[in-house]
Amino acid sequence: MDPEQLAVVISICLFFGMAICLEAGYRMGSYVAKRSETAHEGTSTIQAAVFALLGLLLGFTFANGISHLDQRRVLIIQESNAIGTAYLRLDLLPASQQQEMRNLFRHYLDARLGVYEKLPDLAAAAEDLQHAAQLQQEIWSHAIAGGRDDPTQNVARLLLPALNDMIDVTTSRTIALHTHLPPLIFGLSISVALLSGLLAGYDMARRKSRSWFHGLLYAVVISITIFTVLDLDYPRFGLIRLTAADSALIELRDAIR
Repeated sequence: MDPEQLAVVISICLFFGMAICLEAGYRMGSYVAKRSETAHEGTSTIQAAVFALLGLLLGFTFANGISHLDQRRVLIIQESNAIGTAYLRLDLLPASQQQEMRNLFRHYLDARLGVYEKLPDLAAAAEDLQHAAQLQQEIWSHAIAGGRDDPTQNVARLLLPALNDMIDVTTSRTIALHTHLPPLIFGLSISVALLSGLLAGYDMARRKSRSWFHGLLYAVVISITIFTVLDLDYPRFGLIRLTAADSALIELRDAIR
């Protein structure tokens, strides 16, 4: 099951779980209220604390997802700039080697784009990642060979550092791809959400009749929020995408001749 399907399943399960907690809380509150007129006294402080904790957790996870999304977007732009700079500095190589290096750069960009286009197929993405690593080694070897025949040492001073930056940013992007919200924090958010449903249902027992509209609306809002958090955390799998940032690499690939 890929992360997009998992996010949908978790959100649906959370919705039904909260609906059950709301109903259980309502029945518990009604039962206790019949046995004691003071059953609901002193519960407001606990409810406020739980709902405040839920708001804090949802705010933290949402901000975390936004931060990761921005970080991935910045890394894509950094990679595009690094490859573009290295490509321009290929003019420092001997003329006989430049066309071969340009071809390697185009194949390299195809491989790098393929890594993320093939997600959520992790096996296919891993193959392209390995292919890109092999092309990195070829590009580096050709640059080293070209530098040996350069009396000005411009290849060593200008091209090699640019290639080094181009290679380094791929490590940062790979780490960012596998960096997600800690399961403990996500599990705590789900647990507190269910607990808040139980307390909300308990408090609603003060009414003469239950309000299905408010209870289900609350469950829907929390479920959609959790789904959005998961979608932010996996921008290559769900509704949220990095298409605009990826276009920088696509345009660079298309510009290489």
